[in-house]
Amino acid sequence: MVLVTLGSTGITVEKNAFGALPIQRISAAEAVKLLRKAYDSGVTFFDTARYYSDSEEKLGEAFDGMREKIFIATKTGAQTVEGFWNDLNTSLKNLRTDYIDIYQFHNPSFCPKPGDGSGLYEAMLEAKAKGMIRHIGITNHRLNVAKEAIESGLYETLQFPFCYLATAQDIELVEMCKKANMGFIAMKALSGGLITNSAAAYAYLAQFDNVLPIWGVQRESELDAFLSYLDNTPVMNKDLSAVIEKATTALLGDLCRGCGYCMPCPVGIEINNAARMSLMIRRAPIAPQLSPEWQAKMKLIEKCLHCGKCKSKCPYGLDTPELLRKNYEDYMEILDGKEF
Repeated sequence: MVLVTLGSTGITVEKNAFGALPIQRISAAEAVKLLRKAYDSGVTFFDTARYYSDSEEKLGEAFDGMREKIFIATKTGAQTVEGFWNDLNTSLKNLRTDYIDIYQFHNPSFCPKPGDGSGLYEAMLEAKAKGMIRHIGITNHRLNVAKEAIESGLYETLQFPFCYLATAQDIELVEMCKKANMGFIAMKALSGGLITNSAAAYAYLAQFDNVLPIWGVQRESELDAFLSYLDNTPVMNKDLSAVIEKATTALLGDLCRGCGYCMPCPVGIEINNAARMSLMIRRAPIAPQLSPEWQAKMKLIEKCLHCGKCKSKCPYGLDTPELLRKNYEDYMEILDGKEF
């Protein structure tokens, strides 16, 4: 079992955290079963958000009456003080608790600070003074906002995409957090499903002793894979290095991480999946991607307005309409060669 401490928070947990975004897609009974199995096997850190529909409620049901045995991180995407308090009170109610271990600003377009006019950071401080939250964190997909948050000294944790597709700039963030004694929580550790070798993903992140990966779990088989690493921790070797090198060559470039911040689309295109369909078809079972349902979803790309809204909101600066076009052309070529 490998432990990691989240900087100045003092929170020390097994280097396997549960990302609770996917459990919004399964029933309450299935979610509770997964969450409790994770806890029974040694997982004690659980990450959720107000944006994740009923994820918080499922966590609350799973751990009702045993709050002190786990750590919960959740998030607010509120842009006003009133919205902040509404989100926090709703989260506390959903989670059946009177405090949040780490309360995070959810991918803000700027770094909230005292005196910036938004009142958001002041609300965080007030909530902490009242004991409603214990530590202040921030999540982001923008390098400039993440760096500003680290340099500000105002935050105890940063949650940022980090996996074996990391760039030198991403690794610099990890090093900056370590130097600042700030916890680093790695989201998108499987790059939204594009990384299919969990052992390689785990081994890569295991090289950074200050990084806590949160694994998005929806199926028991997925959970079992990560739980197996508690006692049999994957270590970087020639075979796993080869897996990473091959995958990196295939995936880097105009890679859509599937974060979804480009959504919603005015004509209903499921951009966060459609813009990486070419990769998904080649790295996951092909049948679900070629179903009548997905054919209809991909056909919506023909209705793209080229309004530029998705492109302007992409935290990675991708030319999203062009990426959609390329993926649609590739998808249709593959579809034309298949029989149903």
